[in-house]
Amino acid sequence: MTEESNELKKLAAIATDLGLAAEMRTKAVELLGRIGTHDALLTLLELAANENLAAQERELALKQAREIIRSGRS
Repeated sequence: MTEESNELKKLAAIATDLGLAAEMRTKAVELLGRIGTHDALLTLLELAANENLAAQERELALKQAREIIRSGRS
């Protein structure tokens, strides 16, 4: 479980690092969606609420969170 937690933290850090290319941040958000756990869902919701991110990135995080909820994987 700790390994997953570390991975989620790393992906969240990548997704919020404005010094990185938007493509890398987008990939991190998509990977969080693929993990599909409850913790990944919470992380995506935190990203969606982060006002420092671009609107498109926040919308993608919300979309990924919605997909986790729809699939019932959380």
